[in-house]
Formats: sequence, structure tokens, C-alpha cells
Amino acid sequence: MAGLAAASSDAADTPAFPAKSLRFVVPFPAGGPLDIAARVIAQELTRAWKQPVIIDNRPGAGGNIGADYVAKSAPDGYTIVMGAVSTHAINVSLYRKLPYDPVRDFAPVTLVTTVPNVLVVHPALPARNVRDLIGLGKARPGQLHFASGGSGSAGHLAGELFNTMTGVRMTHIPYKGAAPAVTDLLGGHVELMFDNLASALPNVQNTRLRALAVTTRQRAAHMQSIPTLDESGLRGFDIGTWFGVLAPAGTPREIIVLLNSAIVQALNTAIAQERFAALGAITTGGTPEQFGALIQAEISKYEKIVKASGASAD
Repeated sequence: MAGLAAASSDAADTPAFPAKSLRFVVPFPAGGPLDIAARVIAQELTRAWKQPVIIDNRPGAGGNIGADYVAKSAPDGYTIVMGAVSTHAINVSLYRKLPYDPVRDFAPVTLVTTVPNVLVVHPALPARNVRDLIGLGKARPGQLHFASGGSGSAGHLAGELFNTMTGVRMTHIPYKGAAPAVTDLLGGHVELMFDNLASALPNVQNTRLRALAVTTRQRAAHMQSIPTLDESGLRGFDIGTWFGVLAPAGTPREIIVLLNSAIVQALNTAIAQERFAALGAITTGGTPEQFGALIQAEISKYEKIVKASGASAD
């Protein structure tokens, strides 16, 4: 359809939304799961609205740069962000001074997807299961290195929580993105990683990496034979990666409703379902209120994890 009329009492005097192109900010580098998810949605919205939805990658500072850009953008619905668990739940505790407030400065639109993380190790590491890894870690304090896509990522906090719950002292090695972290893991420069499912799956299938456990409370659809960390003895361990769309605070409610409806419809298209399934992602959708409640709950959860681990990005 060419456009969606704003639902208001004076709709006749209100221009159709969108009347021009939209900027969809991705606060991470191109090529990762969050970027891929945003591009799938942008493609579907462009097709539905007959207006360009332009991806604008603004990486840096754990996603803070891109998120802050949108927080300070005009609240008219024409600039939105693909937020993540890092930008809108973890970073507020990890950074001493965040340039934006993840709740006050944004209007949630919808949760898009959740992606399990997988604990993977280099095949040379003599650990066939989580118990083996804990034993190795205690025998080699500080000598096991776990990679992540950056300080404050879900993979980073999963490793810190693992340390806290097991008493193991693994050393965190942050990278500028998941891709270089995986490259070093495959090369044997680090021993393990809490990688996202989409990245881990092909390397596990071709035996270049060994999967020990899934970090979420439920087993991953593409790895049903791999136990969760909760099942492996770390009761209550539940860390995953989620993405969701947000607009600047103050964006009119009718625009938020229209964005929500269009994005949820986009998530339910066959093309989107196929692409998200390939990422190992669970498409979610839902209301702005549900997404807002999730953000609040996740901020509280990660505040406890960051405090207990002593992790910091500064």
C-alpha cells in the first residue's frame, strides 16, 4: 500500500505516514545478525509503504553511538533504531556515564526477535561438556580466554555470569564485533566464546567448533541435542540476545501504532520468516507496552549481573 493515514481526529488534515523516506539506524557494523534483521524489515517496509527505508550503520561504543543519535533525533517517526539487549539493557549498568537514558529517551515500538547464545570451544580444548570446562577453568585460573563481540555484549555478560556462578576465572577478550572474535576462536588464539546461534551453527556443524551448552533456559531449535547451561548445573542461567525497534521519546502515539503494525506484519511475511529462521532467531513481535516491560525487566536483571561480576566498559 502506498501509505498509512495517521489515525487521529483530524486525519483529513494530517499527511499520510510515511510521506518520505525513513532512516533505520543500526548501532552495530554491517553483516551481523542485528544488521541482517534490520535489512529484512527495511526491505518489507519499503515494499509495503512505497517509501525507502534506509539502513544507517552507526557502530561504536557498544552500540551507544547509534542509539544516542536516535535518542536525539526529531520525534516524528522518520528516524528509528534497531536496539539490542546491549544498548537498552546492559550498557546502562556497564558504562559509568551513558549519553542517553534507555527508557526515558525512547518510545518502544516492538520486540523483533530473540537469538540464543551458544557456549562453543575450540576442538583442541579437552572439554566435552560444561563440567569438564569448569574443571579446566579451576585448574588453570586466568588461563582460559573467552572472546566476545565487545564489552557489554550478551556474550561478554554470559562469560562473566559463568565466572560468577562457577567460581572459574576466565579472562575476557573483547573484539570489535563478533566476526573477528570468531576468527580468532577458529584459529585457536582464544579457547571459547558465548557466540550467537546464527554464527555458531555452521562452525559446529562442520566440527570446527564444539558446542557445550545453550545460554537460554530453552534449548535452541537448531541444536536440540545441546543442553542448556541451566540443565548443565548452572541453575537459573538465562542470557540471550534480543533486538527491537524504538523511536525517539515524544514520537506521537499514532505513529508508534502505525510503525508497530507495519513491522509486525513484516515479521510475519514468508521472506522474513525464512531469513530469521536461518539466523536461528525466534521472531517475536508484540505491543509497544510489552517491549517496554521487557526492557525494564532486562535492565534490572543485567544490573545484578554487572554488579556481581565487576564488569565495566570504561
